[in-house]
Formats: sequence, structure tokens, C-alpha cells
Amino acid sequence: MAAAKKAVLGPLVGAVDQGTSSTRFLVFNSKTAELLSHHQVEIKQEFPREGWVEQDPKEILQSVYECIEKTCEKLGQLNIDISNIKAIGVSNQRETTVVWDKLTGEPLYNAVVWLDLRTQSTVEKLSKRIPGNNNFVKSKTGLPLSTYFSAVKLRWLLDNVKKVQEAVEENRALFGTIDSWLIWSLTGGINGGVHCTDVTNASRTMLFNIHSLEWDKELCEFFGIPMEILPNVRSSSEIYGLMKAGALEGVPISGCLGDQSAALVGQMCFQDGQAKNTYGTGCFLLCNTGHKCVFSEHGLLTTVAYKLGRDKPVYYALEGSVAIAGAVIRWLRDNLGIIKSSEEIEKLAKEVGTSYGCYFVPAFSGLYAPYWEPSARGIICGLTQFTNKCHIAFAALEAVCFQTREILDAMNRDCGIPLSHLQVDGGMTSNKILMQLQADILYIPVVKPSMPETTALGAAMAAGAAEGVGVWSLEPEDLSAVTMERFEPQINAEESEIRYSTWKKAVMKSIGWVTTQSPESGDPSIFCSLPLGFFIVSSMVMLIGARYISGIP
Repeated sequence: MAAAKKAVLGPLVGAVDQGTSSTRFLVFNSKTAELLSHHQVEIKQEFPREGWVEQDPKEILQSVYECIEKTCEKLGQLNIDISNIKAIGVSNQRETTVVWDKLTGEPLYNAVVWLDLRTQSTVEKLSKRIPGNNNFVKSKTGLPLSTYFSAVKLRWLLDNVKKVQEAVEENRALFGTIDSWLIWSLTGGINGGVHCTDVTNASRTMLFNIHSLEWDKELCEFFGIPMEILPNVRSSSEIYGLMKAGALEGVPISGCLGDQSAALVGQMCFQDGQAKNTYGTGCFLLCNTGHKCVFSEHGLLTTVAYKLGRDKPVYYALEGSVAIAGAVIRWLRDNLGIIKSSEEIEKLAKEVGTSYGCYFVPAFSGLYAPYWEPSARGIICGLTQFTNKCHIAFAALEAVCFQTREILDAMNRDCGIPLSHLQVDGGMTSNKILMQLQADILYIPVVKPSMPETTALGAAMAAGAAEGVGVWSLEPEDLSAVTMERFEPQINAEESEIRYSTWKKAVMKSIGWVTTQSPESGDPSIFCSLPLGFFIVSSMVMLIGARYISGIP
């Protein structure tokens, strides 16, 4: 029997989307932006101590190889020739910090994840060294001094991990965010791997000058970071190197964007004033501010949006970052056992259609924008004997929407022109109750593309458009039209405001919860002596296994 003829679809582009919760590889048709196939693998998160969040860099790398191989197998089953894949883009969780040995290729410690809080006392010490009238860190980086960004994580590794200290002294250490680790490994690793990052990821390290687009000597000296371990900074769209193994050996890696910048590109927010909100592990609202750096007066970050080519101009964005969005659903599943799968949250919330006065502030890693308050911790309040798991599920979804409202309000105040609608993307947008709640709480329409994988799409667009690849045109007239689903507000404005003001009251209750910081290093037995849930409000602990909750003031 003759072999089935392979389908001819024109040039294809692949995208690695390495997020906090999972890794995916997706393949798109560069002419139509159609998603042809993909594969996804969930990634473990480790919590060795209160406030610590780590991942295994080797597991992350292996998950990328697995996703590429499985996607190529699926394409084969669809009779699609993988030799048509002309480029690969990389999109990644930002800020997460890896240090590895360039001679052995081995990570010298687990990846310290962006959510990790172990560096709070480092932040407090460093903040005392910044003159009140000259915050040179913020003016150069656009970022507040926070546990969120890579520089303080790297400082912790240099101070506390002997393997890292020795490797730096012996000139064996390389630092990178997840994009750097993946590109170095995929392009050969110890056999000539390319050590680079792009401007969007570099702008999240707190070591990068967003005006000159270079690593900053003064910042590196301030944080005590040796510049020789830093990756080369490249544009977001150029050929970095070729795949050296696997089914796609020889294919150029030619796009690299931090996940939120990738989503901005994938949503085609190329004009000044266009904005998108991504609902993933966290929640991230970005507004394109064009060629100018706009500094926020209301707790937002100034960041690099993209630079789509070596000779292309840089674009900037204002960003509102929320630490916990989809992560709260995972917490309800893994920690409390209220749901067995993330999809069940919609069913539970639908059963009651209200939180019945219950409010959930999931400040597990403190509060990010617009508060930047590391002393906050999660609370559930407004509980009565009537409250059950369905109300808590609904309150968790509302929490994501209220947090988005806070950063949208800050964005509107900074930009001066309120957004007339909100473009959304990310895994959580498949939850229709969440999308309707978001429209109600913002009191503007929420617009969702029918193909929600805009982060991967953005990385694929950058890769396909790179010089030397040239299979994806980013000219406005060539960009594919995207079909959208629209959610209109269904409650009156007064009710929306009442719910929002009650939420803000709950937020105030969560602030100041942690009055003394845990030690950053030392004898682990110190942590063993802490009561379970030291940083989590007791009402949360009491929820475990409880159907009804009573008498909590």
C-alpha cells in the first residue's frame, strides 16, 4: 500500500511556551496563524520551606524535548511534514533564575521561581542603601526593589549556595532566566551552546538598563553580580542558533520573548495604547506605550515590550502584575482538595452563582501591583455557617477579577485614557463564568480571541519574522484577522462598585500579616518548629475537609 501523501501547508513555525505550571510546544501555519498541533506537560513546583518556590531546570528542559517530540509525532499522524517547520520561538516564565556549570551542563541549584519570597530580608537590606532622593534602581530598570525580580534571587544563590560560589570563582558559572537556560541547552549546551537572552527577559532581571538596552555596571555593582556570568542580550527576533538534537535538529531558534511580551505580540497590540491581560499562574496586564518609557505613579512597572529585530526600534509597556491567579485554582485542588481538576472550579461556582459575601485575597506571595506589599498574606473573610466550598470557589474566581480591576484602574490613571474594552488570553479564559465576572467587575466588555494560545503565537510570530527566516510577515495588512468572543457587563454599575469596595476592604485586612521575616538560610529545623500554615490565615487551614464553616470572626 502506498504511503499517505504528506499535506503541504506552506511554512510552519514552532513555539516553546515554558510557563510556571506547564511546558508546551505548538506549531502554527505562518500564513494563516492556524494552530495545527501541540503537546503539553505539567511541571512540578517544589516548596521546600515557607515562601520558597523552586523547580528542577533539568525537568523543565526534558519537558521541552518531550513536547517537541510528541507534537512532531502528532503532526506525522496528521500527514503534516515536519520538514516544513522553518523556525522555533521561545516564550518563558520571566524572572525565574537558573545558575549552571558551563563545563558539565549541570544546574548548580534548582531554579528559584519568580513567586519565591526567600529574599525579603535581602530586599530590605538593599533598600536601605538606595538614597531617598535618587532611586537609581527604579529609574534605570523601571522596577521596584522586590523579591519578584532575578537580581535578588541571584544574590541569594551567590550568598548561600557553595556550588554556585565555587563555580563563579572558577569561571564555570552561567546565569540566565529560563529562556537562556533553554536556548543554551537546545543549541548544544557544553558543545557550543549559545548563552543569550532577549531584551524583554533582560528587562526583568533588575540588572538591565532599559534606556541603553545594556547590562548596567552600576546596578551589577549594587547587587554584587559578576557581569561575566550574564548572557548576551539580543533582540526578540533574530537567529540565535540551531537546534542540535531531536526531531527538529538544524531548525533555527529565532524568536525569544518573556511570556507577557509574547502575549502582547500574539494579541497584535502593536499600537501605542493597546493592552492585553493574560490569565495564567499570575495575571499580567500590559499596555503598549510605544517608543517612550512611561513611569507609573500608581504602582505599575515600566518594562520592555519587544524589539522585533536587531535594527528595529524598541517598544515599551506599562505592566500590572498579579502574583496569584490560576495558582489559586491549583491551590484549591492540591492543598485543600476542594476540586479534583482545575476545570471543576467552573462547575462549583455555577452551582451557587455568588460568593454569598465571602471574599478571598490570595496573597500567598504578598501583594504585587499596585501595592507591592510583601507583608500581606492570603485571607478568606466574610465566612458564615452557610458558606460552603462552592462559595469559596466563586470567591476565588472573583479574586482574579478584582485584582485585574485594581491594575486596570492604575493603568487608566497612568495613561489618562480609560480602556474601552479588555483583550484577554491565557488558560483561564476558557472559564466562561470567570470571563463574565470580569466584564461585570470592570464594567467594560471583555474580548477573547477564539484561539487563546496567544503567548505561543507571539513567540512563533517573532521567530517566523526574523531576518534569515522571513516566513511570517508582521505588516498590518498581512496579519490574519482573529475571530473574537465578547462578554458584556450584565450587572448594574452600582452593584459592581459595591462588590469592588468590599474587596478593597478585604485587601486591607490582608496587609501587615507578616511582622517578622523568616531567616533566609540556616538550620532547616528552625522552619520545622513553625506551626503548619504559619504564613496562612487560620481560617484557610480550618477549611480542609470542612463542608460548613462556623463562627470565625
